[in-house]
This record gives sequence, C-alpha cells and structure tokens, in this order.
Amino acid sequence: MTAPATWGLVVETTVGSGERKHTEATVVAHVEGSREEALAELERRARAYVPAHPFNHDRLRLLRDGDGFLLVVDGAWRSFLTRFTVAELLEDSAAPREPEPVAEEPPAQEPTEAAPPPPPRPTPEQLAERDEDGVPVLPSWLGRPDLY
Repeated sequence: MTAPATWGLVVETTVGSGERKHTEATVVAHVEGSREEALAELERRARAYVPAHPFNHDRLRLLRDGDGFLLVVDGAWRSFLTRFTVAELLEDSAAPREPEPVAEEPPAQEPTEAAPPPPPRPTPEQLAERDEDGVPVLPSWLGRPDLY
C-alpha cells in the first residue's frame, strides 16, 4: 500500500505599498490524505482568513480557482489579492531523512602474514655514542614502541 500524499497549503499575499508592494508566499500547513481533503482544509482556512491590508475594506470576494482560492479585497484606492493554493509535496530538504541501512562488516579474516616485530630498542651505550662532531649516531626516538 502506498503512503498517502502530503499536500502543502500555500498562502500568497500582497504586502507593502507603493513601489515596495510585492507578493510573499508561505506554506501554512501540510495535509496528508487526498487532494479533496486538502482542498477542504484550504477552503476552511481561506474563509477564516483575515487580511492585513487594507485595514478598512469596501468589498471582499472569495473565488474558487482550480487548485485553490482567490481572496480579492477592495480598499478605498486599490485592491489586494491573497491566493490560497494546494500543491502536492514532492520533496522537502528540511524533512527528517530515513537512516540509511548500515552495511554489515565482513567477518574478520585471519591475517595471512604476521606483522613484523618492531626493531629492538637501542641500548643506553648505543644512544650515548656520538660522532666526531658530537651528534648522536642513533636518534633517541629509534626503537620506541609508542611511535609505531
């Protein structure tokens, strides 16, 4: 059985005024189920919507349009539009991801060759040996097992 579709309820509204007047879109909710269920929820929200602009309106009209609704609010000098749309959610980058299956590690195999033993640690006499310039012949770190 396939999972029910997820529908985004989108509200696009006119904000600002004059040259700064523009449209902003917001996904106000998600509905899982059929397209008809999503449209019913969208209609409920469209009917309850209180537009911010204009503050005092002369006329308010709610129209059904394909996959949504248009709310046209006439003010004293201009009209403002709010569009309500239902759209199927195909991908959401912020949705939690399913964890990827962890690949099982292959069973440990017997080593074919044993690792070579570390070289023997130099004796104090060897470390004290110096050349004619006074430089140690063997470095002090040679043979230290903690460096391997």
